[in-house]
Amino acid sequence: MDIFVVATDRAPTPLGPYSQAVRASNVIFLSGQIALDPKTEKIKGKTVAEQTKQALNNLAEVLKCQGLSLKNVVKTTVFLRSMASFAEFNTAYQQAFGVWKPARSVVEVSALPKDALIEIEGIACR
Repeated sequence: MDIFVVATDRAPTPLGPYSQAVRASNVIFLSGQIALDPKTEKIKGKTVAEQTKQALNNLAEVLKCQGLSLKNVVKTTVFLRSMASFAEFNTAYQQAFGVWKPARSVVEVSALPKDALIEIEGIACR
């Protein structure tokens, strides 16, 4: 099996000792993305909807460097600071994915890096 680290400067630099993604054969494991602006490395957006859009944009940029898009995502795991914002998140998420509906888990967490409101990780296939 061929295993490669995936990296692009069009998505935020990892905050720790991990890769933006790892490709194993035809499967790409996308590390969690928060709403960091790749240019400023600061959180972009004050609302869950705004941060969801930015986190998904970051995931899309990592996929793009592999010639893929959000349509290649087969599973996401979403970490929300509050389930009270689930409906707002869900609307922004649905707008990003359109008619495509990957498998998904959503869990509430007490804290996220840089005090983000949301983090999204994913698995995609070539």
